[in-house]
Amino acid sequence: MAIRSTIHSICAIPLAAALLIAATGATAIAAERFCTATASYQLSACRNEIRDDFYEAKAICTNLSGDAMRKQCLDDAAAERREGTQHCRDQNAARLELCGLLGEARYDPDFAPANFDSDLHDQTQPNPYFPLAIGNVWEYQGGDESNRIEVLDETKLIEGVTCVVSHDLVSVPGGGGEDTVDWYALRKDGTVVYCGEDVRDFEVFAGDVPMTPELVAIDGSFKVGRDGAKPGTIFLPNPVRGAAYRQEWSAGNAEDAAIVLSNTYGYGSDPELDRFVPRALAELLCAANDCVVTAEITPIEPDLLDRKYYARGIGTFLEVDVEEGAINQLVACNFDARCALLQAP
Repeated sequence: MAIRSTIHSICAIPLAAALLIAATGATAIAAERFCTATASYQLSACRNEIRDDFYEAKAICTNLSGDAMRKQCLDDAAAERREGTQHCRDQNAARLELCGLLGEARYDPDFAPANFDSDLHDQTQPNPYFPLAIGNVWEYQGGDESNRIEVLDETKLIEGVTCVVSHDLVSVPGGGGEDTVDWYALRKDGTVVYCGEDVRDFEVFAGDVPMTPELVAIDGSFKVGRDGAKPGTIFLPNPVRGAAYRQEWSAGNAEDAAIVLSNTYGYGSDPELDRFVPRALAELLCAANDCVVTAEITPIEPDLLDRKYYARGIGTFLEVDVEEGAINQLVACNFDARCALLQAP
């Protein structure tokens, strides 16, 4: 299911409203088609990367001595080139779909230090749906994974803006997982801004002694100001249904975006949004029908679609993979009395 179809099939949003709300806070759409031009350049970059990968694969295949192995290697390289070319087209279609939601203006969000809190211990307007109090801890479980997030008493200065450091550790049985450090800034109007992340994926391999997790990837890592990366909006100060915004922007590397599906969610209010949601969890945290639900998408992987559920005072309490039906739910936190009533999935 591509982004261009999921946006319309799961988000019955007035398009006119979505067009007016972007991470930049812009209230008008530029006459120039900057967003479309950006997508076109990225399509060219993607095609060139696929071409380069194909010729590198041919170089590897050339050095295989066995005729059958060499032929299989070349056939595989050709197949990967075809698949990669189609993926480039799908990414381009998804980016153009986002242009329709976000508008054609240049993506150049405000990141002036004067507009941000410099002391995260004394926040001007804390965001109730994305609380960044120092020491806050969330624990999640989903499938065979466990996930622990902690807001550290540490900051990072990025382009003059003070960002709080959050440690996100995903663990899987047998070792390995993902160890990420996220950097968030808080605008004085309550907007939570995403300033980057340092992502490290680990795996363990049978036969190693000792069985030590090995770093295998850092994909998705970015930092505002490095290689053209720009800040994104991770959560709005006053989310309204239909709002669409970029959560991060590092061309070809990190391009997540979100659409607000509801800011009045409570279990039973919308059958589609209830799908895969543990009823007891939603009834505990959304009793006032004030939970926020977003659809999160990325043109880099057009077939992925997640829904995230946020409770006032707690933040994210559920993430749903809409295609697979897999969930990752909050099982503990250390700063809200309701968390003592949470249950494991």
